[in-house]
Amino acid sequence: MDDRTSMIETLIERATEYGKSSYELAKLKALDKTSDVVSSLLSHSFVIVIISSFMLFLNLGLAFWLGEILGKMYYGFFVIAAFYGLTAILVRFVLQNWVKRLFGNYFIKQVLK
Repeated sequence: MDDRTSMIETLIERATEYGKSSYELAKLKALDKTSDVVSSLLSHSFVIVIISSFMLFLNLGLAFWLGEILGKMYYGFFVIAAFYGLTAILVRFVLQNWVKRLFGNYFIKQVLK
């Protein structure tokens, strides 16, 4: 009888250790995925900031140049604003699902990597 009791106690101890180990493994896997996604987002954010700065100065220069050509400085800004307005309409109505799918797939790949 004592032999069975000790075997059951040993089995319960091992099951408890297995449960704790599985829990720790799940935590470590979640931490690994989270750190991978966050580091990827940070590196991409840095690139986006650089590209945004480039685009800002490019657009300002283009607006000033077009304003000079058109005779009034603010005409250049109107032309640039109209371009971005048309681009926004195009993206909203034509490319929205494509862009959504592209970013969704990218995020899923990062999480499942």
